[in-house]
Amino acid sequence: MNEPASDSLSTPRLAIIVVAYRSDTELDAFLASAGKGSSEPAVLIVADNLPSEGVAATIAARYGAAYVPMHANLGYGGAVNAAVELLPTTIKWVLVSNPDVMISAGAIDELLRLAGGDPAIASAGPRILNEDGSVYPSARAVPSIGSGIGHALFSRVWAGNPWTARYHNGEDYSRVRDAGWLSGACVLLRRSAFDAIGGFDPGYFMYFEDVDLGYRLGRVGYRNMFDPAASVTHLGGRSTATESAAMLRAHHRSAERFLAKRYDGVLRWPLRFALLIGLRTRLFVAERRLSH
Repeated sequence: MNEPASDSLSTPRLAIIVVAYRSDTELDAFLASAGKGSSEPAVLIVADNLPSEGVAATIAARYGAAYVPMHANLGYGGAVNAAVELLPTTIKWVLVSNPDVMISAGAIDELLRLAGGDPAIASAGPRILNEDGSVYPSARAVPSIGSGIGHALFSRVWAGNPWTARYHNGEDYSRVRDAGWLSGACVLLRRSAFDAIGGFDPGYFMYFEDVDLGYRLGRVGYRNMFDPAASVTHLGGRSTATESAAMLRAHHRSAERFLAKRYDGVLRWPLRFALLIGLRTRLFVAERRLSH
């Protein structure tokens, strides 16, 4: 991959990394909004997981962004890790985002203000709005055993089940507060904390990389903070049109990986087995639903 020019990375303390994959249409709008999100200069990087298609490099150049083609599709976390490795030590903060996000004016400044006020804050997440203006549950607790099993078993077959309701909507989105993890759709990261835990786990190709990141940051004493004063709109937040069997399997593989990491050790194997059965049952039901 080509390293961004060093003269464009010399002074800013903020980098904005957007991961692209067949997202030329969304990318243009994202980069336009990113410039309004912060009043301070920022390094813009487009990490492209599919550089052989589209015009992402041309769009990146239009906004003065460095274009970083991946040698393969590394997934979201893998692409972010690769881009962060190119940044100089002068970069103290990294905003990572999906391309189908529109950043509101001043939103990044607000996240920097909050996170910069406490060295224990490793990540700060904005209020994420769906296209219809509703609030997406982007700042959640790390799934407990009870809510995790209940959500895994019943979310696809019983929409109003209490476990899924608690997992999605049991938190307050009207105030600044701690969270177990923040949605990777758009989140500000303290560079030193991100580096200290080794960045995203590249073993997650899709899904759960943000859950895992927040969980690992919390385990070493950092805080993940939600800030409703900063807002973005996730244009794909409610979309299920592209759901496929492959995506379902990827989601469940990632869930299994996270649970195996969280509940490791010989003594916890019965618990891991029970969780695995719940996830495999959920996947079976979901795949049957798709096939009909």
